[in-house]
Amino acid sequence: MVTLGIAARTKHQLGLFLAIAGLLSLTWANELSLSQALLQQVQTSYGQTAVNRLKQWQQLVEKSQHLPEPEKLKTVNKFFNQLGFVNDIDHWKKEDYWATPVEFMASGAGDCEDFSIAKYFTLRLLGVADKKMRITYVKALSLNQAHMVLSYFPEGQRIPLVLDNLVGEIVPATQRKDLLPVYNFNGDGLWLAKQRGEGKRVGKSTRISLWVELRERMLKQQRGEEL
Repeated sequence: MVTLGIAARTKHQLGLFLAIAGLLSLTWANELSLSQALLQQVQTSYGQTAVNRLKQWQQLVEKSQHLPEPEKLKTVNKFFNQLGFVNDIDHWKKEDYWATPVEFMASGAGDCEDFSIAKYFTLRLLGVADKKMRITYVKALSLNQAHMVLSYFPEGQRIPLVLDNLVGEIVPATQRKDLLPVYNFNGDGLWLAKQRGEGKRVGKSTRISLWVELRERMLKQQRGEEL
C-alpha cells in the first residue's frame, strides 16, 4: 500500500525510492526458473492453484519472447491484472510490504506496488530495455490516495504509456487525467515527475540494505530455500 503525502516526504522516503531503484538495477536473469523445492513450498503453503499460477507465468515468459514490444506490454498487463488487489495490512499483516514477484504470484494477490514491480521484472525478462520503463508513484485523484503504476516510454517519445492494475487499457499518460505523477524510477535512476512526461532526474539509483535483503530473498526463493 502506498500512503498519502508522498510529495512532502522526508529524506527517509527519498532513500526508499533510491533503495527500490537499486534493487531493480540488479540483473534478474534466470530467476524465473522454478525449482522443484520452490514449487513444493508453494504447494504446501498455498495449494495447487498457486503452483499453476507460477507455471502459467513461466509459460507466458517463454511464449512471449518474440512478440512485438506493444504486444508484450498488453500480454503482461492483462496477465497480472487478473490477480486480486489486497492491502498490505490485510494480506501480509504489515503496513507496507514489497512482495517479490514469486510471493505475489503464489499468494494470488497484492497491492499496486506488487502489480507494478511484477510487470517491470517480467518485461525485463522479455527483453524490454530498462531505459524504457519507470515505476511511477502517482496520486489517484478519483480515489484521493497514492498509487503506483508502470510507465513505458516508446522509442523516441517523452510521454509514456501507463500500465495500471486499476484500468486495464494501456493509454498515454496524457489521457490519464485521474493520475497526478510524483516520482518515478527504474534500475538507473530517480526522477521527479510533476508532469505527465519524462520528469527531472534528481539522482542515481543506489543500494540500501533493506532492498539488498529483498534481493537475497528472491535468490533464496529461486533456490527453494524459503518462500
